[in-house]
Order: sequence, then structure tokens, then C-alpha cells
Amino acid sequence: MDSAEYERKIAHRFAAFDQDGNGYIDRADFDAAAAGLLAEFGTRARCDKGQALYSGAEAFWQGMAGIADVDGDQRVNRAEFVGGAVKRLRDNPERFAEIARPFLRAALDVAGGDGSAGSAPVEAVERALRVLGAADDIAGVAARSLDRDQDGRVAEADAVAAFSAYFTVVAPDM
Repeated sequence: MDSAEYERKIAHRFAAFDQDGNGYIDRADFDAAAAGLLAEFGTRARCDKGQALYSGAEAFWQGMAGIADVDGDQRVNRAEFVGGAVKRLRDNPERFAEIARPFLRAALDVAGGDGSAGSAPVEAVERALRVLGAADDIAGVAARSLDRDQDGRVAEADAVAAFSAYFTVVAPDM
């Protein structure tokens, strides 16, 4: 895949992070994602799972800012995102996914609801994907594809691997 095509694909992902649509990715976008997931699954922000989700969102934001916030203004514009994400992905795609691991683990725990740490039912993952901005038809297909062993649950390792793959797919998902 050529560089221009790769950068277009990564830029397409920008909107998924820009939760409020203001043209920047910032801490508030990650907080909004966490708040939306907590509301969807009826989880209080001050409980252990809620705190873990907010901590994961903060770690994700810090990792994103560390990769892409070139001017240090505590927000990432589309050009910074494309430049930062493309550079990191060329270095090591799995490493980029690792910044999301604490958030993904906590999101699965919130969605799991039954105390099964590090995994969640496919239906709950589908709901979580919708909260995070995936279209209904894509959320269902994506959630089912994450259940690699077909046991009805999405495991943390599969979610992290899919996150990395999402950023390395040739054609943008619509």
C-alpha cells in the first residue's frame, strides 16, 4: 500500500475518535466515550469498573497525545493524527494498539457485566460499538467477527488485535 493511500485510510479513522465532531481529538472525546459506555451499561463512574474505564480512557488519551500532539496544545487535529498514527503504525502496528489496551480491557469489563474479566458477550460488544459511533449494521458484523473462538464472548486479546487491524486495513470501512 502506498503512503498516500495509507494516510487516507488512517485519516478516515479520525472521526471515530472525534466524539464531539469539533475537528480535534482531545481528552474530552475520551471522557465522552467512557461516559457513554457507562451510561449504556448502567455502571456508575465511581465504582471500580467505572474508575478503571476512566483511567483507561486517560491512558489512551495520553498515548494518543504522545504519538500525535506535535504542537503540544493538548488536542490532536486531523493532520497531527494522520502524521502520528502513520509514523507509529509503520514502526510497529501492535505497539499502537497497546495504548488502547487499558481502555479496551475496562470497556469489556463494563460491557461484560457478569464479572468475567477481560471479555464480554458479543451482544454487549455490539452495543458498545454503537455507543462509540459504529453504524448498526457494522457494529453487529464487527462484534461477531471479534468472537474468534465462537464461544459467544469477545476476549481482550481479540479486541486489541482487531484495534490494530482496523488501522491497517487497506480500504476504509464505511
